Amino acid sequence: MDICHLQAFVEVAEQGSFSLAAEALHLTQPAVSKRVAALESELDTRLFDRIGRRISLTEGGRQLLPRARRMLDEAADIRRTLASQTNRVAGTLVMGTSHHIGLHRLPPILRTFSRRYPEVRLDIRFMGSESACAAVEQGRLELGVVTLPTRPSPRLELTALWDDPLYFVAGREHPLARSPRPGLETLARYPAVLPGVGTYTRGILEQALEPFGIQVQTGMSTNYLETLKMLVSIGLGWSLLPGTLAKGPELQILEIRELSLSRTLGIVRHRQRTLSNAARAMLEACQV
Repeated sequence: MDICHLQAFVEVAEQGSFSLAAEALHLTQPAVSKRVAALESELDTRLFDRIGRRISLTEGGRQLLPRARRMLDEAADIRRTLASQTNRVAGTLVMGTSHHIGLHRLPPILRTFSRRYPEVRLDIRFMGSESACAAVEQGRLELGVVTLPTRPSPRLELTALWDDPLYFVAGREHPLARSPRPGLETLARYPAVLPGVGTYTRGILEQALEPFGIQVQTGMSTNYLETLKMLVSIGLGWSLLPGTLAKGPELQILEIRELSLSRTLGIVRHRQRTLSNAARAMLEACQV
């Protein structure tokens, strides 16, 4: 079976869309459709049901998917192992990061890396830290530059890079801003706008509040921290933001007497996968 055909099949299955798969693979949609059709012809099995614009895996597709992933992982590991025998830093580096880290931490690193290693093509996927960790564990990403999980999978190796203090904030006209050193019970009387349930940052807050027996009221949630800042600035609730976003004329930092929170940003990789030379170079560039 052609590796390119398997790659197209897996990407369509994971994206749930031929067009999104084409975008991820940097191909045209007809090219992706052609590769999947060729695989279906070779296997003499329909892999997807196509109903209008929706697609779903057939029983044959569901059986093939985990095996196709294993074959692609093995092929990628072979390429990385052989490439690592030379000192050349080239090829494609597929890595994931959050929008916040991509905006506020990575630009100077990527600029220096690209100048030093012009033969490396960076394929950066922007996603939540939780999704990036899962993608590294599944072999779909070589590296993830993310908020590090407090309870990581044993298959992931974590490298801490930056301590990222978190601040309770409210808008300047919010009632909490009139008393910038409120206690937790006072804070809990007002609704919050926070990252979604299951995110690492939300988990840090919930774990910290658990000993106090306090649950927060959540009015709205979004995983985009820049959007949270906007919601706070117009008075829709208090929030927990990193220092890169917590300061500004429209925000009031709240000094919560009982808590001082932070998260750790860093790199995740799979413990059992050989890193390509490009990934090793990126890991070193981030640690400088």
